[in-house]
Amino acid sequence: MDIAALSMGLSQTRVLNEVGTAVLAKSLDTMESSGEQMVDMMKSSMELSVNPAIGANIDVYL
Repeated sequence: MDIAALSMGLSQTRVLNEVGTAVLAKSLDTMESSGEQMVDMMKSSMELSVNPAIGANIDVYL
């Protein structure tokens, strides 16, 4: 293998590593955003379940 081919191979490997890292960072940002939205949704549903006038509780008599 000559030096030019080795240099190109190393360069391609470096670029692929950088692209993989960028994609992973974007995925992490997306997951953090989804997690924050889920926490907000759970907080809002907890507020509704405490208020019995909302209809979250059902009385069943047999």
